[in-house]
This record gives sequence, structure tokens and C-alpha cells, in this order.
Amino acid sequence: MPPEPAAMPDAAANASLGRIPDAWRAPLLALGAAWLALIAVTSPSWGEMLHQWWNIDTYNHLLLVPFIAGWLVALKEDELAQLAPKPFLPGLVLVAAGLGMWWAGRVLGFNLIAHAGAVGAVLAAVIAVLGLRVSLLLALPIGFAGFLVPFGDEIIPPLQFITADIAIALTHASGIPAEIDGIYIDTPAGLFIVAEACSGVKFLIAMVTLGVLVSFTRFASWGKRAAFLAACIIVPILANGVRAWATIFVAQYVGAEKATGFDHIIYGWVFFAIVVAAMLAGAWRFFEREPEDYGWRAGQLAQWGWLTRAEDRSAAPTTAAFAIAAMAAIAALAAML
Repeated sequence: MPPEPAAMPDAAANASLGRIPDAWRAPLLALGAAWLALIAVTSPSWGEMLHQWWNIDTYNHLLLVPFIAGWLVALKEDELAQLAPKPFLPGLVLVAAGLGMWWAGRVLGFNLIAHAGAVGAVLAAVIAVLGLRVSLLLALPIGFAGFLVPFGDEIIPPLQFITADIAIALTHASGIPAEIDGIYIDTPAGLFIVAEACSGVKFLIAMVTLGVLVSFTRFASWGKRAAFLAACIIVPILANGVRAWATIFVAQYVGAEKATGFDHIIYGWVFFAIVVAAMLAGAWRFFEREPEDYGWRAGQLAQWGWLTRAEDRSAAPTTAAFAIAAMAAIAALAAML
């Protein structure tokens, strides 16, 4: 059996007192320096993402992602205190790939690619500087941080058509005569359009984000995770169709203008909360563990011999940080050409 990873002498005491173990200080400083270099170079993309998080309601929930990721890391504090970070230099390839994606996205004008590259480079730096063992222990917060990339605009058109199809089916089922032409639904009360804002993309993206968090913190089996994630995709789409139908149905009695105003209030503040609460209540009895029990344990990782062999070939944290800073500088020069 491979030897246990080196542990800090007062790791448990430091963790209990909320102090950073000595063996973590240099690696964390190196990671902070690497992050600073990467974010400085890719700052235009980070600025665009921040604008979307703050000003576009579809992405407002992404403001919570850094705090949730930090909470997930905090849940692993005791486990992390048992490890001594050891850089994994092959992880620099992932950093380079992220920077390459960012550069290509900026050159080609594809913001989604540029944003994904900027976020990916920062997350890959964790692997390169802190090593494989730490990264595996923090696989969930690292993966969850990928939601920092604003996405969803690409699926708005198909969601509009799906919502319209559900709404017209329910409208006919409720005895209201109506005709549909794409995303236009003509009824006795007036013409309704399933606009982009009514596509349900905001609801769907938020539910998928929540679904990933719940699936990997409260479920241990992959079958239950897959089932809950599927529900987090299907239920919001169906619920949005029901919401659209409800607007049409109410409009037949109170008029289209009043129904539309009522719909926005109910959907924005009440309907979403009801659906989320119903899904969590339905899944509650199937939860298999507490959030702090997610992922692997330090002791489990110590039994993986290939991890020890990979770390033995690693260098100092500052080596990885300097390499990342150099790659960031090259990316900056390439972006200016």
C-alpha cells in the first residue's frame, strides 16, 4: 500500500482554529498569484461576465456561484488539512488550453468560447498548482464553478417553440379555440407571442445549477443523481408551458393586458419558488447523505498509488505559478497582435 500523504504536524489544531496550515500557505499564495495573472490577462471577458451576472436577470443567480463553491470548499476543510498540496505540472496543459480557448473566442468574436476559456484557465490553475489529490478532493466545487460561464441564449429559440406547443395543447384541452403559427398563438382574447423572455431559459438554467448542487451533495448513487438532474430539465420546461397556458386562460376572462402583468409577477416571484419547493420536497425522502459527506476522503485518495507517483514528479508551487504567469503573458501578447 502506498504511504500516506505528508500531513501537517498541527493540521487538526489549525483546522479547528480556522488557521491555514503551514504547508498550505505557499501553495495558496502561488495559486493567488496565478489567478491574478490569468484574470488580469482575460479581464475583458471577466468584465463581460460580471456585467451579465449583475445586469441580466437570466444570470443573476450566477452571483451566488462563487459563494456556493466557497461553501463546498469549506465543507472539506478537515479533509484538506490532512493533505500537503503538491503541484501537478501536466495540469499546465489545461491552463494553456483554457487560454487558447479564450484567445480564439476573442479573435473570432464568440463570447461563450472566450468566457469558457477564461473560467477554464482559472480552474485548471487549481490542478496545476495544488495538485491532483487536492483537485480530486475538491472536484465538486471546481466543477460547480464552471457555472460562472453565462450560457443559455443558444437554446432560447427551441424553448420558445416547445413552450408554444405545450401552451396550445393545453389551450385546446381547456376548450378555448386558438390557432398557432410558430410562436404566435391567436385566441379570442388576442394574439399572444412566446417572446424570448417567456422561453423559460432563466428558470431552466437556474434549476440545472441547483440540480447539480443537490445531486452531488445529497445523493450518492448515480441513478438518483441522473433522475434528479433529468427532473431539473424536464419539470422547468413543462412548468413554463403551463405558465404560458395559464396566461392565455386567464386572459380570456380579464383581458390580455391584465393577464400578462399578473403572469410576470406570479412567475417571477411565486411560481418559480413553488416549483423549486415542490421538487426539493419530492426529492427529500430520497436524500442519501448530508452535504458535508460529498465526494472522496483524503484517506481514500491515499490508497491510489498513481496519485503518489504523479506527485513525486511534481515541482514547487512557485514553479507552476511562474509557468502560468508566463503563459498568461504570451496570451496577452497574442491578443494584441
